[in-house]
Amino acid sequence: MTQHTGAARHGGDRVADVLLAQGVKSVFTLCGGHISPILSAAKARGIRIVDTRDEGTAVFAADATSRLTGIPGVAAVTAGPGITNTLTALKNAQQAQSPLVLIGGAAPTALQGRGALQDIDQRPLVAPHVKRFFKVRRVADLGPAVAQAFALARSGVPGPVFVECPVDLLYDEASIRQWYADAAGKGTSIADRALRWYLQRHVRKMFAGSDQATAAPLRDAAAPQAPTSALARVGAALARAERPLLVVGSQAVVMSQQADALAVAVERLGVPVYLSGMARGLLGREHPLQLRHQRRQALREADCVLLAGVPCDFRLDYGRHVRRSATLVALNRSVRDARLNRRPAVAAIGDAGLSLQALAAQGAGRAARWADWLAGLRVRDQAREAEIDQQAAEHGEFVNPVALLRAVEQTMSDDALLVADGGDFVGTAAYVLHPRGPLGWLDPGAFGTLGVGAGFALGAALARPGREVWMILGDGACGWSLAEFDSFVRHGVPVIALVGNDAGWTQIAREQVKMLHDDVATVLARSAYHEVVAGFGAAGLLVQHSDQVLPALQRAQELARQGRPVLVNVWLDKTAFREGSLSM
Repeated sequence: MTQHTGAARHGGDRVADVLLAQGVKSVFTLCGGHISPILSAAKARGIRIVDTRDEGTAVFAADATSRLTGIPGVAAVTAGPGITNTLTALKNAQQAQSPLVLIGGAAPTALQGRGALQDIDQRPLVAPHVKRFFKVRRVADLGPAVAQAFALARSGVPGPVFVECPVDLLYDEASIRQWYADAAGKGTSIADRALRWYLQRHVRKMFAGSDQATAAPLRDAAAPQAPTSALARVGAALARAERPLLVVGSQAVVMSQQADALAVAVERLGVPVYLSGMARGLLGREHPLQLRHQRRQALREADCVLLAGVPCDFRLDYGRHVRRSATLVALNRSVRDARLNRRPAVAAIGDAGLSLQALAAQGAGRAARWADWLAGLRVRDQAREAEIDQQAAEHGEFVNPVALLRAVEQTMSDDALLVADGGDFVGTAAYVLHPRGPLGWLDPGAFGTLGVGAGFALGAALARPGREVWMILGDGACGWSLAEFDSFVRHGVPVIALVGNDAGWTQIAREQVKMLHDDVATVLARSAYHEVVAGFGAAGLLVQHSDQVLPALQRAQELARQGRPVLVNVWLDKTAFREGSLSM
C-alpha cells in the first residue's frame, strides 16, 4: 500500500489507495474542506484532480469517464449543498445505467444533527438515485466501502453508488483526537466529565482497527450471463424470421472494452440494425447493415424484433412501434426493463452485448435470407438522405442548421468524439451526423437532461486524450456549459463547442406555439456566447452566414489542435425539419 509521505497518514489516504488500485486516472471535484484530504492524497498518488465550476459538472464528467473506459468514474464533492448540487447528474446516471462512484463529505460524526456547517441528513436526498448509500462511521471502513462501491456500480444493472465520508474520518488521528479533546474542554462538573467520557469513547470507536494496514481488495464485478436456454430460443426465433430487426442501445456497450467484439458480432449476425444512445457509431461511419431513418416504419414491418439493451419506453412509443404479431425479443440486464410496457416472447436476462456475441458464435445469423428485406430498408434510408440533402440546400437569412451539420459531418476528423446536449438542434444532429466508431457518441440518455455538455466533454477528453471532441449544443443548453470554459482553459482541454443559436427553446416552441398559440418562456436572444468564452481565455468564433461556416469550422479545428478550447456561435434560421417532435 502506498504511504502518504511527508505527513501523518490519514483517512484520505485510505480512500486514495482504493482509487489507485481500481485504475482511476482522474477525480472530478469542486473543492470543499470536508473532502480536502481525499483530493490531496489522490494527487500525491498521481491521480489527476480536475476541479470544475459546478458539482453537477463533476458528476457528468465522471459519468462520461465510466461510459468510455468501463472503470467507474469518480466525483468527490463537499457536504450539504455540494451534495444537493449533484442530484440531477446522479439521477441522469441512474436512468442511463451508468456506473460511477460519488464520494461526498459530511459533518463530523459527533456533530451530525446538531447544526454543524453544511450538515443535513443526506441519505433521504441521495438514496433514491443510487444503487446504494454507504454511510461510513469508522476510519477502518473507508477503504472497504469505496472498494465495494466500485464493484456494486458495475454489477447487475449498472448505476451510481454514493459513499459518505465524514470529515473527522479523513484527517490524521492525532489532529482529530486533539480536536475532540479541545471540544470536550477541561471543566470539572459532572456534565463536563460526562461529555469528555462520551467524546473519548466516540473517538476510540472511530479509530478502532485503523492501526491495521488493511488494503481493500479489488472486487470482481462479473457481467451477468443470459441462460443458454434463453439464447437458444432467441436463435430459433431468428432462424424462423424473414424480416428481423435489431435495435442496440446504451446498455449493450456498458462494458466498453467489449465494444469492438460486439461490433464484430452484430456484423456476423447480419440483421438490419438501428443503433441508439451510446451504441451510435458501433459499426463505424457507414455500414451496409446500419439504418438511420424510418425506424418506426421498419419496426412495424418486422416479424422479429431484438431489443438489445433497449426498453420499450417513450423512445419506442411504449412498445407500440412493434406490431403484435411480431416475435419480440429482449436482451437486457434488467428484468424490469425487459418487460417494460410490453412483455417479450423471449427475455434473455444478462448482458446484452455478451448475448449478441453468443448468438453470433452459435451461428444464429441468416444474412443471405434477409438480403431483400435489408435492400428494401436501405432504399428507404437513401430516400430520406436525399430529402435531407434537399433541406440542406434551402437558403434563409442566416445559416440552415441542416447544411451546418452536413458541413460538420464532412469536416470532423476520423477520430472525432461527439457530445450531444440540447433539444431541437441536437435532435437534428442525431439524424445528420455519423459517429466515426464505437463509443463515439455521448448523450444524456433516457432522462433527457440538459446541461450534460461540459461535463461529458471534460470526461471524454481526459478518457480519450488526443481525440477531437465536439460539443453539439443548443443555445438553450449551452447556458449550463459556458462557465466550464474556465475549467477547459485551466486544465488544457481543447474541446470544440458548436452552438446552434436560433434564439429560442425551439423544441418546446414548436408544439407550444402550435397548440397554445403562445411563445411564452421559449424566446432567447442571439447572445454573444463566443464573447463569453473569450472572457474565460478560450477562443470564440461568430458565424452569421453560410459562407462563413466552413472557414470557421476549420479554424476551430486548428485552434483545438493548438490546445485551445473554442466555441463557434452559429446563428441559425428556423426550419421545419423536426416538426412534430414532442415526446411524452
